[in-house]
Amino acid sequence: MSGDNASLLQHPRRNLGNRYRSQAQKFARLAAKDEARFGENMAWAEQNARQALLHDFTEEQNWRCLADLKLILGDSAGLEALLEDLFVVLGRDPEQVGQLKGIDFLLVGGELLEAAFLKDPLEPDAWWSLIDSMENTDQAVLDFSNRCKRLDFSDQRANIVYGRRLERLRSSGREDRFIELSRHLLAHRPNNHELWMELGRLYERRGESDEAWLCYDHVQSLRPHTSPRDEFLARLKQGMDGVDAGPWTRPNVEKRSEFLTQMQNLSQRISVTQPTTHQEDEAVEAERKDPDLIRLEALMEAGDASEAFFYARRLVAQGEAWAEEWVEKAKAAFEA
Repeated sequence: MSGDNASLLQHPRRNLGNRYRSQAQKFARLAAKDEARFGENMAWAEQNARQALLHDFTEEQNWRCLADLKLILGDSAGLEALLEDLFVVLGRDPEQVGQLKGIDFLLVGGELLEAAFLKDPLEPDAWWSLIDSMENTDQAVLDFSNRCKRLDFSDQRANIVYGRRLERLRSSGREDRFIELSRHLLAHRPNNHELWMELGRLYERRGESDEAWLCYDHVQSLRPHTSPRDEFLARLKQGMDGVDAGPWTRPNVEKRSEFLTQMQNLSQRISVTQPTTHQEDEAVEAERKDPDLIRLEALMEAGDASEAFFYARRLVAQGEAWAEEWVEKAKAAFEA
């Protein structure tokens, strides 16, 4: 359950975020009124503003609150760090990150923050209203799709923000686009059990039982105390009672391996480094290890937990029970 607790800390809790922001604003007002205790009150204001952002990174007012305090204090480095963190939440867009080079943050940092929110609202409904209001919504969705494919969603906050945007795409009837982009998010962060669940439910509604089972299987692997895969099988059995059609059987090893290989290939696009065949051959010769084990060790050492996760799960699906340990190691790396 420790992994669940770690994940929970990253989920937005608006009530706590609002409470801490109110406290930050109160201390900022006290600092303005009492010059003798200016430093002390501003320190409390900053601490509460950081807590507000920690508890709810999806509320733009929390970012503005901390940015305003940095401007009051003349903290250029702090404002730069805040903008860098915002761009991590927004997927590390190279175009946005490029704006941070060689600028006076105290002069234009606030404008950059507002420009980011204008282009990329954190609130999913506001984001969809922006997309839907464009002259050609389909083209705007296509542009968003192409942009998603070059962004970095390894940060859990980015995964949550974009996952909620994808839900708006699905609600608008763009199910195929939702499926395509969901796989990109999951390739970056395979432990996003909520998105796996949503994807499984969509496949189930579409009658694509193999794909639904594979998604529910991932959820149950990530959260062994839940049983969405078993519940899905029970629903299938109930639906087939009294029906002449033959019983459904879970996807075979080939189907599961193909699915996991596809996800691994998506993960490879964001890998930090790729071990070469030459390096693997040297390792095999020196240590006489299984090539699959060498590959997993290299991926984990390079910080490529996502690819290692799908690689290990594919080995488990093929009957390599020893790889289950590496599935758990990759899962633990996600929570680190």
